[in-house]
Amino acid sequence: MRLFKVRKYSITSQFAVSLGLITVIAVSSYFSVDVIGYRVVALILLMAVSLLAMLFDIFPVLVTAVLSALVWNYFFIPPTFTFHVGTPEDLLMFLMYFIIALINVVLTKEIREYEKKSRDKEEREKAIRLYNTVLNSLSHELRTPLSTIIGAVDTIRDNEGRLSRESRDVLYDEIEVAQSRLNRQVENLLNMSRLEAGVLQPHYDWCDVNV
Repeated sequence: MRLFKVRKYSITSQFAVSLGLITVIAVSSYFSVDVIGYRVVALILLMAVSLLAMLFDIFPVLVTAVLSALVWNYFFIPPTFTFHVGTPEDLLMFLMYFIIALINVVLTKEIREYEKKSRDKEEREKAIRLYNTVLNSLSHELRTPLSTIIGAVDTIRDNEGRLSRESRDVLYDEIEVAQSRLNRQVENLLNMSRLEAGVLQPHYDWCDVNV
């Protein structure tokens, strides 16, 4: 399914490559049509349209499919250099070529859209799992300093007259350390929100892993 991923080319480049490919095939086939036959030329052009349909957007490929059918009719189907089709068999082949080329383009577009939806769904599921992991981690990281602060405050309040100065200082130190840790976690949350919103941009630089 990854074969149907649209390449990131501009619309002008897509038209240029598509028309160029059809031109190259038409010119090379014109000089070898006596050997391979004009019906084989139709298969070659159809393969080219199929390849382009896997790479480019639908509109350039649709134009290419119509153009390839007209090129095959004008230069290869007897009588050549006219849009007249000499026999009912050739007319049927021309109509089948045209229909198959269009169906190929439409089906490829549908497959790409289905792949895109599946990829988006997979990315959403990954994002949800990541958020759940982060939230579970943060809930633990936030609960620990909060529990320390609450426990220390309760101890000081309930034992205010019985605590020595040294014990009170130890509890105050625990509160300060927990407060710093809590503040750091909140700052990390804010930075994550800024990164997600695009306010902060990562700065890439070389780093010595031995340090």
